[in-house]
Amino acid sequence: MRLLLVEDDNKVAAFIKKGLEEEYYTVDTAEDGNDGLLMAGGIKYDLIILDRMLPGITGLDLCSQLRAQGIKTPVLMLTAMDSVEDKVKGFESGADDYLTKPFSFSELLARIKALLRRTSDSTSEHVLDDLRVELLTRRVFRSEKEIILTPKEFALLEYLIRNKGRVLSRTQIIENIWGYDFDPLTNIVDVHIRSLREKIDKEHERKLIRTVRGAGYVLKAEDGY
Repeated sequence: MRLLLVEDDNKVAAFIKKGLEEEYYTVDTAEDGNDGLLMAGGIKYDLIILDRMLPGITGLDLCSQLRAQGIKTPVLMLTAMDSVEDKVKGFESGADDYLTKPFSFSELLARIKALLRRTSDSTSEHVLDDLRVELLTRRVFRSEKEIILTPKEFALLEYLIRNKGRVLSRTQIIENIWGYDFDPLTNIVDVHIRSLREKIDKEHERKLIRTVRGAGYVLKAEDGY
């Protein structure tokens, strides 16, 4: 799943980003409200984590503008302002949840998971042929045998199975798994696809991860989607 973190405190942003990436999430970051608004309006995120006090435009204004544009992505607002009135203003701006600083990472993670469970796009399980991917538990099975993946391998497989039957270019994969500002000339996609094939396809006659020459990769069963 791809998240946007809008936070101007570099230390806080680095702490949150590192922790979430270890939990299999792809995290893009913005340091001010204007960049956050631009990114949230141009990229489809599963969730936005938004600091209330931002340079450029405030978190409240950013959230209000997103809702005015019809963007319904769940928003978790972070702030040191913890009065009831402050929380009410946060919810009135369109935020779905409100977490006051300082907070524990475990609570932040629990709030994120709760918000993602509420969204209709967060299907808890995806199945293709004899491959089963459980999103909430981060477990993967092929022919009922569990497969252990690294965080990036899981994120890549999740992206592929969410788009099963659809050819995904290397650029699309890089932007969704490693972030929009990652070097597009790197071979990191091919390296991780190779690793996934070793774990997902190698011991099975039916191969699910296909290469479409000159276009990218697709996850597809032999007899269809």
